[in-house]
Amino acid sequence: MTEQSLEDAIQQAGGAVPFLRNHPALPHTFPVKPEFSNWRSEQRAWRESAALLDQSHHMADLFVSGPDALRLFAALGVNNFSRFVPGVAKQLVCTNPDGFLIGDGILFYLAENELDFVGAHPTVVDWVHYNALTGGYNVQIERDENSFDRQGPPKLYRYEIQGPRALAVIERATGAPAPEVKFFHMTEFTLAGARVRALRHGMAGQPGFELFGPWQDAEAVREALLAAGSEHGLLPAGSRAYSTANLESAWVPSPPPAIFTGAGMEAFRRWRSAARAGSLGGSFNSEDITDYYTTPYDLGYGAIVAFDHEFPGRAALEQIAVDPPRRKVTLIWHEDDVANIFGSQLGSGEAAKYMEWPKARYALFQTDAVHADGELVGLSFDCGYLYNERAFVSLATVAREHAEPGTELTVRWGEAPNSRKPTVEPHVQVEVRATVAPAPIGSFARSGYRSA
Repeated sequence: MTEQSLEDAIQQAGGAVPFLRNHPALPHTFPVKPEFSNWRSEQRAWRESAALLDQSHHMADLFVSGPDALRLFAALGVNNFSRFVPGVAKQLVCTNPDGFLIGDGILFYLAENELDFVGAHPTVVDWVHYNALTGGYNVQIERDENSFDRQGPPKLYRYEIQGPRALAVIERATGAPAPEVKFFHMTEFTLAGARVRALRHGMAGQPGFELFGPWQDAEAVREALLAAGSEHGLLPAGSRAYSTANLESAWVPSPPPAIFTGAGMEAFRRWRSAARAGSLGGSFNSEDITDYYTTPYDLGYGAIVAFDHEFPGRAALEQIAVDPPRRKVTLIWHEDDVANIFGSQLGSGEAAKYMEWPKARYALFQTDAVHADGELVGLSFDCGYLYNERAFVSLATVAREHAEPGTELTVRWGEAPNSRKPTVEPHVQVEVRATVAPAPIGSFARSGYRSA
């Protein structure tokens, strides 16, 4: 690589934590219109009617083909691959040799020996790419970066259509009954004269499809969906609303990746560019980077860990699986304390860290400390405002004894000391009361979203 490697940058900064905490990389913003109407109405649409979300730009595709394509992913993922066949997708979860999470993404089994791994953050895509190059696999690789790292349009468009009226919109657009497809299974239909591939999916706890196809068909497909949805209350959702969909479905998009320690990981850091590292922010502040790591069990992925094959971290996870110490929850931040954060921006007193709405994350790896009676009991990650719940919430992993809904905890908001990230202004830390709620937060998401 011609750029500085991640390993060299870490050594120069004196460690992974100081490097990441002061890294100038801003959180990714979408090259999609922020609002088409307003983000409140657009959030409401996926709960009450239907929303069309553009996923074409913020994710990278790693197309892997060849005789060893499936073997590559099975060697890296914690998932069960015994029933994985063409026409199905899965949430691939990768861990380091100590069982800590590197990242996750969606793996599409397009055809025999042809797979597409799609990741919202390049860390896990880079990890698979690196292993494909260095692991002796008989595969061919084609990579399509996200729109932050690529010149020109993407190879594929990706549209998410979801909400209680989503299937009616599909039927109107195709002129045929919506196909009956199991969750995370794929189908095909014709729309605007174009062949469209569709994954049965639902990002925010509502039924829908993820549609994808060649970029040259993108505008025609989008216009056909909007026209078909006009009588069903379909709204296009901009990047501001879309960025909060994960808070309803309880997917943590960017936990700090466990690539900074572990046997054999240094070679990966020397291969990887420092510019792609991302930034670390939030009130949790430890000099030991492993304190920021999570396991699949911390983030609700325990059910997909399969000990029927070898993968990095298997031995460690077999021990953790006996008694996982943490559980994923939603934290509902106390409305008075949130209001006080906004109030601190007025007048001449000391100000709390500015809180952007609807998504308040100010670093790619947002990590805030969660306390109970002054004791650290967990970490809070993505945070933002949900108009559908009339609440400011965050996704967190907390000790099991503090994970029951209704438990009162405290989130510390802001950094001390203030880092040098461009997103951080001078501010003081504040304590915010928070109530534990289920993850996902919505009743439909909790009970029906995976079976719809």
